[in-house]
Amino acid sequence: MTDVRQRPAHGLTAAQVRERVAAGQANDVPRRSSRSVTEIVRANVFTRFNALIGTLFVLVLIFGQWQDGLFGGIIIANSAIGVIQELRAKRTLDRLAVVGETPVRVVRDGEPAELEQQEVVLGDLIMLGGGDKIVVDGTVAGSQGLEVDESLLTGEADAVRKVPGDEVKSGSFVVAGGGTFTAEKVGREAYAARLVEEASRFSLSHSELMAGINTFLKYVTWLIIPTTILLFISQFRSTDGFSDAIVGAVAGVVTMIPEGLVLMTSIAFAVGVVRLGRRQCLVQELPAIEGLARVDVLCVDKTGTLTEPGMDLDEITVLDEELPARQALAAMAAGDPDPNATMRAVKEGLDEPDPGWKVTETIPFSSARKWSGVAFDGHGSWVFGAADVLLGPDDPGRRRAEELGSTGLRVLALARVPDDSLAAPDRLDVTAKVRKAAPGGFEAGPDGEVAETVRPAALIVLRQRIRAEAPKTLEYFAEQGVAVKVISGDNPVSVGAIARSLNLPKAEHPVDARTLPADTEAMAQVLEDNSVFGRVDPQQKRAMVKALQSRGHTVAMTGDGVNDVLALKDADLGISMGSGSGATRAVAQIVLLDNSFATLPYVVGEGRRVLGNIERVANLFLTKTVYSIILAVLVGLVHVRFPFLPRHLTMISSLTIGIPAFFLALAPNLERARSGFVPRVLRFAVPAGLACGLATFAGYYLAAEYTRSPFSANSSTATLALFFLALWVLALIARPWNWWRLGLVIAMGSAFLIVLAVPWLRDFFALRPDNVRNDLTALAIAAGAAVLLTLTLRWDKWTTKPRDSSD
Repeated sequence: MTDVRQRPAHGLTAAQVRERVAAGQANDVPRRSSRSVTEIVRANVFTRFNALIGTLFVLVLIFGQWQDGLFGGIIIANSAIGVIQELRAKRTLDRLAVVGETPVRVVRDGEPAELEQQEVVLGDLIMLGGGDKIVVDGTVAGSQGLEVDESLLTGEADAVRKVPGDEVKSGSFVVAGGGTFTAEKVGREAYAARLVEEASRFSLSHSELMAGINTFLKYVTWLIIPTTILLFISQFRSTDGFSDAIVGAVAGVVTMIPEGLVLMTSIAFAVGVVRLGRRQCLVQELPAIEGLARVDVLCVDKTGTLTEPGMDLDEITVLDEELPARQALAAMAAGDPDPNATMRAVKEGLDEPDPGWKVTETIPFSSARKWSGVAFDGHGSWVFGAADVLLGPDDPGRRRAEELGSTGLRVLALARVPDDSLAAPDRLDVTAKVRKAAPGGFEAGPDGEVAETVRPAALIVLRQRIRAEAPKTLEYFAEQGVAVKVISGDNPVSVGAIARSLNLPKAEHPVDARTLPADTEAMAQVLEDNSVFGRVDPQQKRAMVKALQSRGHTVAMTGDGVNDVLALKDADLGISMGSGSGATRAVAQIVLLDNSFATLPYVVGEGRRVLGNIERVANLFLTKTVYSIILAVLVGLVHVRFPFLPRHLTMISSLTIGIPAFFLALAPNLERARSGFVPRVLRFAVPAGLACGLATFAGYYLAAEYTRSPFSANSSTATLALFFLALWVLALIARPWNWWRLGLVIAMGSAFLIVLAVPWLRDFFALRPDNVRNDLTALAIAAGAAVLLTLTLRWDKWTTKPRDSSD
């Protein structure tokens, strides 16, 4: 094998790069962290609701008075607010996407260089190291133990060793070793380009919340069609003229449309993106915000979350004085072209000079093997890795390592292995119990063969740096009912000591993952009973996520290493650290660019705020749709004039739904989300809508049929009754009450009183509350309906509480 410290090949020249760029042979896949401006405008302006409201607006302008066309302003308001908020989110996402994008290392003019992914051209010589994502297709030019995980493309879990001449495809990633490859397919010709573009798109799809809202909209649309026909027929039969019939029908139809529901949902999501962006949190998939609210189990790796990524060399304990342990360690550190955090700590803390040994073979570190190896010309072969993997159970060094690990220190072992044994690393039994070796070498077996086993040389002790914010972060999750599971590849005793020092619940008995049962149900029970797991390999991380999900948990997984990729992909929510590998950031829905574990409480809190508030808003809009349909059906069946002008309902909707919804959608909310969004909203909106519709119609019908009041007085009676009930519904939705929520309800009620008190406003909205008897009767009916509604909702909450709590 070639010396890993060789200089890379020459690569392309600057002139060749310019030629390829001019020929359109660059990796021109656009960065799609958000929708384009054109898509944002189209999505917010050209909607079916805007088309329907626009048509009704034109009809009112033709057949009625312009004051009754106030609802047309909804088109402008909805579109403008939606476009502005999503553009803010787009700017945040685009800025963070550039910051969070992993650069590509290439060789040009014989020198290494870092480029943006879009700057790679056909024929570039691309350098690969552990954790790198392969961004274009090509052929391997050089390999130093290069192993590539292609599971995201092929579904095969085992890493594939690559040698010169082998093909590598975009979408795969490096799990061990390093090398170079020549770019042969770039841009949209690359294998995974289209998949990557679609995966990183800013989208509102594939979420339980949006699926529920779309279900509402689908059924509302089907209800609107026959109700509208019935309403138009009844208005033509019960009014004096064609114009009055059109205006009355339009008033009924406009109110049925939940025009602000999708808008407020989009705003809540967009504002969530902006708020998280301010904390250096990149949301790569919009539904991830919803996932944040549902999380009840958070799986974290020790390194990068509880502890900082860096470590310090604490001590080196020599186990065999006959072996040159310090020199071998110095040579391994000097000969590693792409050192991980462990090897960097050794290199920085070791006071032994580089002996200049020539490297003849390397075995890169693998999370599955948990060791790396190097062979030197004339100085033998050495392995460096986990002490409990390299040392036998009866080895005195193993017992010493466990003692040190129980204090929270990280303990690794350096051992000598037989010459040429690294040629077949998967067959090397590093855990075999060593026989008494001959001086300076390994004892031959009875047939003259050399036993392929290890000869312990030294223990390397590293001190880990606990994150200052970790205790408060863990305390927050405990208070919020989120179980934290520490899943690490390190020694379980060491990981458990750190977890206990941070007061993590259920950390008293750390579990060695090598003892976990293979059965999913049995594994799930062990996971429920414990919080700390060590010596977990990548496939086990994946199995543990699935086991937790089998118990109905919503699982978030944090990670920064390439060994976390598969688990991140399978978790309900994948969260990557900004300093993590390119492959890890590529599959995660959320990237913490500041690498701070303390950001997670804000991330979870933002998700809960968004989802909880959207449910409140949905209650408001669906209540309006229900009472509008009830009124339209009753008016159609009884053949009376529709009780409202469009301007009446515009005012009621604005004061009891539109304006309050904007504030409620953006308010703080820490309640953990539960499943059952659709039935929960229906359990509120249907009885609330029935109460509003039936009580309002009863008061209006009594006034219209049993008194000689004009339509202007009767419609004012209906307006008073409906506003009172709608305001009470708003008060119920705003619970639990605090000063600003009560203030919001009082402010909306005061605004309505101002309209009644100011003559020109009263005339503008065509309010004539002249018949006090009718008004008091309607208000009394509305008050009775409000009391009945409150009691009904309390009874429903009491009867459904056990079921909801188990969701």
